[in-house]
Amino acid sequence: MHITLQKSEIAKQSAIQITGSKSESNRLLLLKALYPQFSLENISNSDDSNLMTKALSSSSDIVDIHHAGTAMRFLTAYFSIQEGREVTLTGSKRMKERPIQILVEALQQLGADIDYVENTGYPPIKIKGKKLTKNKVSLQANVSSQYISALLLIASRLENGLELTLEGKITSVPYINMTLSLLTEIGVENSFEGNTITVKPATKNLEAKTFVVESDWSSASYYFSLAALSAVGTEITLSSYKKNSLQGDSALVDIYKHFGVETQFQNNSVILTKTNKPVSNFTHDLTNAPDIAQTIAVTCFALGIKCDLTGLHTLKIKETDRLIALKTEIEKLGGKVDITDASLHLSEATTIKSDVAIATYNDHRMAMAFAPIALKTSLIIEDAMVVSKSYPTFWDDLEAIGFKITK
Repeated sequence: MHITLQKSEIAKQSAIQITGSKSESNRLLLLKALYPQFSLENISNSDDSNLMTKALSSSSDIVDIHHAGTAMRFLTAYFSIQEGREVTLTGSKRMKERPIQILVEALQQLGADIDYVENTGYPPIKIKGKKLTKNKVSLQANVSSQYISALLLIASRLENGLELTLEGKITSVPYINMTLSLLTEIGVENSFEGNTITVKPATKNLEAKTFVVESDWSSASYYFSLAALSAVGTEITLSSYKKNSLQGDSALVDIYKHFGVETQFQNNSVILTKTNKPVSNFTHDLTNAPDIAQTIAVTCFALGIKCDLTGLHTLKIKETDRLIALKTEIEKLGGKVDITDASLHLSEATTIKSDVAIATYNDHRMAMAFAPIALKTSLIIEDAMVVSKSYPTFWDDLEAIGFKITK
């Protein structure tokens, strides 16, 4: 379904309740499958988390996770240790183009039995679950953190735990730290020293606990963008958030100061206030928070800011090649973008074309990142319901704060 966003103005004061973090939810869902005594609250209502829940409870020998990349990585590890269970893990056409070989080879180093069904290095994969006794594995440190987290999440269920050595410069450290922090919280002993991560086996019954998932910072990014594009004095309150977040995308608080947005933490909420003019040039390394690159690039374009974003090497293997997609869609709107394999360089824009149709490439973040442009001009979002992957109520929430949307 395509939708049209008329040029809009949001309310001077508004409040939004955002669903639980997809990143935290998917990690905790896997840990709950390994340790059923845990209970979870404020789980993400995203497609990805719903697919993760369904897959973990499925007794089928074929599990289809569609576009859910996190689920593909985490479930590859999970099914590898389900003794006596044989599963073929598959997904959408795009998922079959997303590499899985690095994780498969790491699991095979530990003794896992995994075969490729179609193309070597890519899903679908056939997994024969077994007891894994080896405990040492090494990975290139600049790979997707999801490969690393997948190994860490099952590590406490390995007979001898896990010693994971990361070779080279480590990327996406906050996501690794999120996984380790959750392991600590459930009672699993672990350490991260230098380039070595050690997780001890869970030798005793872990204490039953209830975990409340913090709301999703990636979803909050679109409201930071809206605040930046709004009039001085505009306030948006988002809940539920904590100041000492495990999520790397909480870097938004410091990043959006450059765009005139101040953030205040109050009663498990954040209050975003547009206070002043943005900078004229913005440079940032997003190695630790690549999922907010699209939001930041579009914010800068809409504000007429020159920006240089680096640390984006993982964007090429997401739902689409996000670097090419950003370049294509921003240039439709009248911008000029240069990209490399790991960076994006946006020239200062002086005009924004109206009524442009933005392609979304089966990528939820493309749809949501471009939506704030409607505070400057009208535009069309193609395949708008792709947002259900991470934020199903996104368009309803925008209408509630003043967006004019024609469906």
